[in-house]
Amino acid sequence: MTIAVGDKLPDVKLVKATENGPEAVQSADYFKGKRVALFSVPGAFTPTCSAKHLPGFVEKADELKAKGIDEIVGTAVNDPFVMGAWNKASGSSDITMLADGNADFAKAVGLTMDGSGFGLGLRGQRFAMVVNDGVVEQLHVEAPGEFRVSSAEYMLENL
Repeated sequence: MTIAVGDKLPDVKLVKATENGPEAVQSADYFKGKRVALFSVPGAFTPTCSAKHLPGFVEKADELKAKGIDEIVGTAVNDPFVMGAWNKASGSSDITMLADGNADFAKAVGLTMDGSGFGLGLRGQRFAMVVNDGVVEQLHVEAPGEFRVSSAEYMLENL
């Protein structure tokens, strides 16, 4: 079942990509007490994710924070080393990367996709949500092959 607005995020392990290496975090603890703009991409360094999705959140970080967002988090079914390298190459210090290497988070929120046709295996769908104190305040899930409602611009319009 897919997570919905008003639902509490499931408590699963994610791995934060930090300057000092991977740091395991529990989602229930991580999202507690703050308002987070969370975006999910099918994969770091993939075309739309790198050309549009991440850059949009980098460019709109100040505007998102001005609208009450405490932190911007990107996630993907990739390992924390890849997520850290992607943020270093294309992101910014305004973005926190949480690796979902085993797709535990994507499965728990019911937003997986089969990328086997592209050699990607099980991945998280492209989506964005606003999470307020661990509860989904907004949820925007893309249709397959689309990139619109999960963008930073769309999120800003809806804050």
